[in-house]
Amino acid sequence: MRVVECDFLVVGSGMAGLSAARNLSKHGDVLMVTKKEKWEANTNYAQGGIACVMLEDDSFEMHIADTLDAGAGLCDEDVVRGIVSAAPARIQELRDIGMKFTERTDTLNGELDLGREGGHSKRRILHAGDITGRHVEEVLLKNVAKNKKITLMENTMAIDLVTRDIKGKTSCVGCYMLDTKSGEIFAVHAPYTILATGGAGKVYRYTTNPDVATAGGIAIAWRAGAEIRNMEFIQFHPTCLYHPDAKNFLISEAVRGEGAELVDAEGRPFMGRYDKRGPLAPRDIVARAIDHEMKTHGIECVYLDIRRKGKEFLLKRFPNIYAKCKSFGIDMATDLIPVVPAAHYCCGGVKTTVEGLTNIPGLLAIGETASTGLHGANRLASNSLLEAAVCAHNAAEWIAAHPRKADISEIEIPAWVYGDAVPSDEKVVVSHNWDEVRTCMWDYVGIVRTDKRLDRALTRIANIRREIHQYYFDYLVTLETLELRNIADAAYLIVQSAQRRKESRGLHYTLDYPNLLPVAEDTVIQKNAAV
Repeated sequence: MRVVECDFLVVGSGMAGLSAARNLSKHGDVLMVTKKEKWEANTNYAQGGIACVMLEDDSFEMHIADTLDAGAGLCDEDVVRGIVSAAPARIQELRDIGMKFTERTDTLNGELDLGREGGHSKRRILHAGDITGRHVEEVLLKNVAKNKKITLMENTMAIDLVTRDIKGKTSCVGCYMLDTKSGEIFAVHAPYTILATGGAGKVYRYTTNPDVATAGGIAIAWRAGAEIRNMEFIQFHPTCLYHPDAKNFLISEAVRGEGAELVDAEGRPFMGRYDKRGPLAPRDIVARAIDHEMKTHGIECVYLDIRRKGKEFLLKRFPNIYAKCKSFGIDMATDLIPVVPAAHYCCGGVKTTVEGLTNIPGLLAIGETASTGLHGANRLASNSLLEAAVCAHNAAEWIAAHPRKADISEIEIPAWVYGDAVPSDEKVVVSHNWDEVRTCMWDYVGIVRTDKRLDRALTRIANIRREIHQYYFDYLVTLETLELRNIADAAYLIVQSAQRRKESRGLHYTLDYPNLLPVAEDTVIQKNAAV
């Protein structure tokens, strides 16, 4: 088996992974791996922007308060304070390497055009039109491409972490990889492995996430013994475009920030009945309100109404969203936009510090893969790219101060054991189980939950995981097999976490326990040998 040596292994090529690689390259050789094309990451699809205090009438304390309020009592205030206060420095770092945020056109001094989104008390969202993530991804990829200390492997998927006992503690020394084009399995040997693989949107049937969001980092970290925190908190974005050909196109929260109302088919606003903040209430409240409207009235969708802003404004502020809607026959300037909630963001993940440290030495996790304590029970809009930038910087700083190469230099990685595995002639099993996991999660572990629904989900997911386990060892591994294995494990973690929370808090709403418990506590799951 081929073994690749490097100083730092980064898995994932979104904002968190690219930022970490860029910072780590100052201290050694970095190998980045990404399972498809380098630009294919959740970051590339982020429309809204990056939250950062920029105006005199705003403050860190106000941003912190908004974040804590959205997080419904589960945020770690010290973590929130550290990330919010670090935002200006990370924004400036992005601008220094070429990131251009949209500026106001009514002033001549280059003042930034700041947006406002649900849960924010002030305008503090830096954006690049309505495709902020795409611009961030492009800038970081260009920067990394010029860096001779960074090697980026596309079409390379992490299978499982390699752990060994070092000084009496299970530690990470690298990772087994699959070249998804050739089928070769090889290993990477590294003092530090940083997981930045994004979230778990594809665990659900309807999602705003791209196809790569299959919870890979969370699943492989859990299988290695990492602590997983608060997986029950899956954020459903309230406004995914409802059209048979749209698949997973998001209508940014910034549209509501610019005055769009949520209305029924007759154009009547309804959010005022659910929250005094109306359409700018936090996402969990808005998503539940839409879900209630749809179920109560037996309708397939609700609508966004921003017609009053006019075509000129909409083309300028939301050019990408306007064009996409127009391609489906919807003119934002004259038509109501049909929308439904869809799985959007995983607020839980691998339990880490703000430096990305896990309970496994040598293993870090950052970005959506990690649970730092910033988001609590519900993420405040546009705090995700901010967290990715800050924690990637912190992780690199911590790693540089704690060299580990000597600890693992003599440790050999065992060769991959193929056993009696053969090429699969039963690929229908993979596609069937893939659909079954996602449908089961959508039907039973969605916006509104009950004990009975969760019990049904656990029974079905447990059966599917047994089938996948057998299939995994009978046949040679493929990208599709690994992704199925990961989404099934992530589904199991979500259901288990949801069953343990006997209250309704933030994104977890259950009809059996509609009230808050007096003390907010995290849900933490760690794999044992019997699971």
